Parts: sequence; C-alpha cells; structure tokens
Amino acid sequence: MLRAEERPESDVIARIRAALLPWYRAHRRSLPWREASDPYAVWVSETMLQQTQVRTVIPYFTRWMERFPTVTALAEAPLEEVLRYWAGLGYYARARHLHAAARDVVERYGGALPADLDALLALPGIGRYTAGAILSIAFGVRAPILDGNAIRVFSRLFLVEGDPGSARVQRRLWELAEALVPEDAPGDFNQGVMELGATICLPEEPRCDSCPLAGECAALATGRVAELPQARRRAQTVREEHVCAVLREQDRVLMVRRPPEKLWGGLWELPRARRRSEESLAECAARAMRETVALEVIPGAPLAVTRHVVTHHQITLHAVAVDAARGTPVATGCDAWEWVPLAEAAEHRPVSAPQARILRALTGGLAHPREVN
Repeated sequence: MLRAEERPESDVIARIRAALLPWYRAHRRSLPWREASDPYAVWVSETMLQQTQVRTVIPYFTRWMERFPTVTALAEAPLEEVLRYWAGLGYYARARHLHAAARDVVERYGGALPADLDALLALPGIGRYTAGAILSIAFGVRAPILDGNAIRVFSRLFLVEGDPGSARVQRRLWELAEALVPEDAPGDFNQGVMELGATICLPEEPRCDSCPLAGECAALATGRVAELPQARRRAQTVREEHVCAVLREQDRVLMVRRPPEKLWGGLWELPRARRRSEESLAECAARAMRETVALEVIPGAPLAVTRHVVTHHQITLHAVAVDAARGTPVATGCDAWEWVPLAEAAEHRPVSAPQARILRALTGGLAHPREVN
C-alpha cells in the first residue's frame, strides 16, 4: 500500500480524473471491441492486444467474433479450428488459454464470465491486467489496469524510476493505478489511460503539447519525459536456424501437428528440426523426418528460406526437399501426421507465419531456391 507521502494528493487525483475522462470520450478511436461493453468481447480483445498492435488485431478480432460470437461457441469449437482463426497472431498459448478458459466458464458459470476478481484470475490465461480490464470496462467495477501504455503514463506523471519489470516498481505502479481509478466510469478512465499512452504519451516523440494531463506531469515539469519509463535491460537476441523437410506425394505434402507444449504448439507444419552446429541443411532435414515421423529419407535440394522473429529469438527457416527411402510414417515426435493437399495447407490448417510463407511459395512453384517473405 502507498505510504501517505507517496499517495497522490486528493486534489491531484481529482484533476487527473476530471481532465482525462472528457478527453477520452472526445478523442477515443473507433474500435470494434468498443462498440458494446460485452465481457466476452473485452476478454478476447485484451488477450489479442497483448504484445500485438491494434491495427493487426482488428481484422483478427472481427473474424473471430463472427465465428465464435459467444463464450459457448468458443468452448464448443475444436481447438484446431480455434488455432486456425488465431494463426498469424503469434503467441499461440493465448488462443489455447482462451479455449480452455471458455470451457471452464461454460462448465462453472453457464457461459457467462464472472464479475469477480478471484474467479477471473482462476481462469487459464487471465492475469491481473486482463481481469481488471474485464471488470472495469464490461462490468463497471472499480479495478485498476496496468499495461505498457499505462506504465509509461504513470511513470511520467509521478516520476517512477527503476526497471518497470521489477517487483518494486510494479508494486508502485499498481498502487498508483489503484489510487487513480474512480468509482464512477472506471472503464472509461482505464481506457483513457491506455488511449493516452497509445496516441499522445508515446515512447518516442510524445505529443506533450496535446496532452490533457500536461499540467500534472512531473516528468514534463522537470524535463525528464524522454528518460521515463527507464528502459528495461533487453534480452540478448538468440539466432536459430531451423530446417523443415518437404516430402511430396503427387499434389500432397506430409505435415505433422506439433505437441501443445512446444513452440508453435498444436499447429500443423512440415516436419522441422533446429539445426545443430556443423550440421548441413540436408542432414538436418533428414533428422527432422526421423525424429517426427520415424522415416528415413534421401535429402534433396534447398527450396526456400524465410526469417521470423519471436520475442528475442530470430529464426531462419529453410525448406529442403526430401524423398522417402523406406518406411511408413509413425507419429513419434508429433501428435499426428497427415498427407495434406499443398494448395490447402496454408489456408485450411492452423500453421505458423513462417510455415505459411514456405507453403505458399511451394504452392506457387519454385524453380530456384529463394527467400520468401
């Protein structure tokens, strides 16, 4: 809890609320999940928006809500279809958690999200931020939120120093968020904080001259806006090479479904392995087939290459043609395998973005090896 000397004065809190709420109502962007304060729509949108930009989320959200308009519709859908509608957004654990939580909500609450913090936090994939967004925006419950935008706004308003990811700074920021959110219109206030961070209080070149809270901002008053929030220590980039094996049977390719707990879990892909040091592309492709479907193959020519970034991992994915020498596929390192028409592989199966690029390139025909984007 904030000590008395750390808590913003009541008149400061009142001025911030009085300035932010009308600004948000006048300037908020028109976004599909803001059309109605439906708890399910808030939950889906906030989950999609984690580590993903708004402009990317909009078409995914629209398609998702058309196919899974209610918690019950999502719970009744097979996981593979859910992953297919998520394909391209990345961080697929979010989709798996949505699906698992929807089933819990149907079983325990009859398909209606509970308006209770502890009950929401008990659902798969819902943390304090998402729970606060659902409670405040959909149910009008006074609950704080803290996302990247809010961290930036609060850090500058109140000169919060230190690593925003540390327990000490997180605690301070959550306490500030709790102190500021009003009893009336908590959802509008929380969305106003996020909107301010997304459109005005930017990481670089903030538009302080247009900020409704400029008069309350300690960082602006002391010339420290550019310093805050203090940058986290970035994880070192890890570079990996992966190789996928392309085994054809007429117009079909052999694809496997990944185990759910691994990278791109639950998605379909061409058999893939991480390339070891001193291992050739051909050797890695052959090992991928052995480890996933217990097939001995004769590696052929490289077909394509693509690059992909996942958090701090930079992955280069090569595709190599192979011919089966002997054996029948057995799902040893995957959940399932199947011969899939190449023309349908990228569009009708949940596949990762780099695999989709490879598959589309193969569908178009490759006369020579090339990089695909």
